[in-house]
Amino acid sequence: MNKKKINIVTLGCSKNLVDSERLYKQLEANGYSVVHDSNDTNAKVVVINTCGFIGDAKEESIDTILSFAHAKVKGKIRHLFVMGCLAERYKKDLQREIPEVDEFFGVNNLADIVKAIGGDLKADLLGERTITTPSHYAYLKISEGCNWGCSYCAIPLIRGRHVSVPIEDLVAEAKSLAAKGVKELLVIAQDTTYYGLDLYGERKLGELLNRLSEVEGIEWIRLHYAYPTFFPDDVIAVIRDNPKVCKYLDIPFQHVSDKVLKKMRRGIGREETYELIRKLKTEIPDIAIRTTLLVGHPGEDEREFEQLVEFVKEVKFDRLGVFPYSEEENTFSAINFEDSVKEETKQERVEAIMQLQSEIAYQKNRDRIGKTMKVLVDRLEGDYYIARSEFDSPEVDQEVLIEADSLLKIGEFYHVEIAEAEEFDLFAKLV
Repeated sequence: MNKKKINIVTLGCSKNLVDSERLYKQLEANGYSVVHDSNDTNAKVVVINTCGFIGDAKEESIDTILSFAHAKVKGKIRHLFVMGCLAERYKKDLQREIPEVDEFFGVNNLADIVKAIGGDLKADLLGERTITTPSHYAYLKISEGCNWGCSYCAIPLIRGRHVSVPIEDLVAEAKSLAAKGVKELLVIAQDTTYYGLDLYGERKLGELLNRLSEVEGIEWIRLHYAYPTFFPDDVIAVIRDNPKVCKYLDIPFQHVSDKVLKKMRRGIGREETYELIRKLKTEIPDIAIRTTLLVGHPGEDEREFEQLVEFVKEVKFDRLGVFPYSEEENTFSAINFEDSVKEETKQERVEAIMQLQSEIAYQKNRDRIGKTMKVLVDRLEGDYYIARSEFDSPEVDQEVLIEADSLLKIGEFYHVEIAEAEEFDLFAKLV
């Protein structure tokens, strides 16, 4: 295969993005010209990194594969490779149904993908990445897989059991990213709070966050995907006391009904959930809590859904996402429970929660009018600089819009005063 331009298309979560960035680095080292999520018609080789987590994500992945398969039939591209979660889970079915794809690879086949394209794995570059996010922030994946076995989740079936990356390796990666201009690290994993148990015999997330904060050039560290069961107290202390760790926590509670949580196999109950939230808000009064909720799981009747609504009303989450239950093959729920909630009812419940959250978010934003905030500028878009506060993660949270009547630098921090508020955006002026 000639050395040509390669287009890597990434679908799904930020953890997939890190995998794509590692492939990007390897291909560059082999002399290829690489683009990411590009419509460049000169890219005759396409690699699609797929998601296979829930129904909508699988559908998007399949539609994307079919689109590029059609382009291959038309002669617009020459080679098509598919990797990631969908390929890991449904390889035989995909091979049969979409023969236009040259090869399918799972989630841990970096060397095989590079070889199939025509290169050689560069062992000295393992762990290195070419970041595709704006150059001032990057994701840091601290572990792979998950041990929890939540009833609805296929991730352990796809990515296996939890495997932590050693602290020394993560600090080295953080230093490498900082040398490239990264100022904000977004710490991710299937479950960040489990970090270290397999390597060190105890949870080490708090220590890791402190070690990362010592890396010169890193100014913000943001924690995502923190499993609530057995939440480490030292992590609360680090978020409270370490000025580089954002007062922000992405912690997916999923539900609050004891009945539903038990069926979900979450390992936590209603009382423990409320107690953890009380502790977080008491220890860190200005913390922004982001959560995700799952509606329509088997066992969720009207009573359980009303408990969830009251939960959202009482806690008043700063950021919230909600998803309808999707039955996934070979998961505990799919094997043991009937998917009894109608799809129409699931969607109605999603919309009800999001309407409630919209009202909560609007009031929280109104309360910020007149206050000064430190923000990081992500980009210039039309008449506004688009920025974020420490309470907002890229892609999933709201933004702070600053009128472009002053010259600001992308990737720099500024202090602004909030002037106006909408449900999911703030408007500010430079202080």
